[in-house]
Amino acid sequence: MILRPAPWLPRDPFEQGPRLGLIPIAPRMRVALIAPSRHPIREPFAGGLEAHVHDLAGALRARGHTVTLFAAQGSDHADPRYVFTSGGWDPTALAAIDPSMPDRDFLSDHHEHLRLMLALSGPLGRSFDVVHNHSLHHLPVAMAPSLSLPMLTTLHTPPTPWLESAVSIGGGHGTSFASVSAHTARQWAGILADAPHVVPNGVDLRRWPRGPGGGDLLWSGRLVREKAPHLAIEAARRAGRHLSLAGPVSDPAYVDAVIRPHLGHGVTYLGHLDQRELAAAVGRASAVLATPMWDEPFGLVVAEALACGTPVVTFARGGVPEVLSHAGLGRLVEPGDVAGLAAAIPAAQALDRAAVRRHAVAHLSHEAMVDRYETIYAELAGPVRHLPEPVSRWATPIAVNASSHPGIGNQPQRS
Repeated sequence: MILRPAPWLPRDPFEQGPRLGLIPIAPRMRVALIAPSRHPIREPFAGGLEAHVHDLAGALRARGHTVTLFAAQGSDHADPRYVFTSGGWDPTALAAIDPSMPDRDFLSDHHEHLRLMLALSGPLGRSFDVVHNHSLHHLPVAMAPSLSLPMLTTLHTPPTPWLESAVSIGGGHGTSFASVSAHTARQWAGILADAPHVVPNGVDLRRWPRGPGGGDLLWSGRLVREKAPHLAIEAARRAGRHLSLAGPVSDPAYVDAVIRPHLGHGVTYLGHLDQRELAAAVGRASAVLATPMWDEPFGLVVAEALACGTPVVTFARGGVPEVLSHAGLGRLVEPGDVAGLAAAIPAAQALDRAAVRRHAVAHLSHEAMVDRYETIYAELAGPVRHLPEPVSRWATPIAVNASSHPGIGNQPQRS
């Protein structure tokens, strides 16, 4: 077995020092990452899934793996020839007026994923040792049996109709599955033929350092109704505390009607921050409020706050209790209980930030997540008898020319 030094983490005054010793090296592999296609994988991230795929791609490359990211136009890490773009195929005028004509965005997504999977089932597939699918689209799962190489699909959501349909045919034959929490694994248990691996999302502790605290309350995430920042505003007002909001305005109508009237009255909108700015804001906060009104599959916002040493007050929904696993990290309240959320804020603010950070170092490490994925890749791929080769030596470019590959062609940029 080949060994490498354990990864170094920046030393915090309360930690015992950097990780020491040696850990096994996974065989270097050629990995195809299929990202969600709706938003570019770049900062400022549209959501936690985009941040997760971005960090995973970077971590795998840092460990010596060759990674090709199939993602939306403008994504970091992605080879510009390997992008999901919109508008590459337009139906004829006759097809467009057919009553079965779907929404254009749906049709574009379908076309892009179909082209990618046809390419991976052909010569392009020989460019990789394993495919890791993070797409929320059904076609990678449905077409996985056509591939000559193994696929791992990470389940980032509860069952959705299209994805459930693809999985339920043969229990998802052709791909193995991982889920981001035990909660999500249970949601899929009756559909999958085999129990999925549980690989909790991890936080890059170097990018989410311990902060001083002592500042305002903070809520971060996509500003949408199901994440309910309006409930965080109400809880902060009941507690007599100022609240800062950070994140993309993903539902402008909701924000204009429900959030904007409160701005300037004990509520500040910080904007859609990049990762460094957001980590600094989280580290300054005395506590983070999280108010999901749906069952979060994991709760990356919670894990990021704990990495910064910032306690969290949140609703006990979905996979969040697995992340906020004991009272020393914050407070869990009943879903929708705004009064309980407000009442829990003072106790959370009084918690030991050093202990919160120590828990994140011990249990929420990005390194541990990548270790687990490397192990799964190796199990799926079997013996890898080569070092990774540059993808350009193996694969036909995807988005160059429609005639250059039978399954792939050039696509204009998504608007």
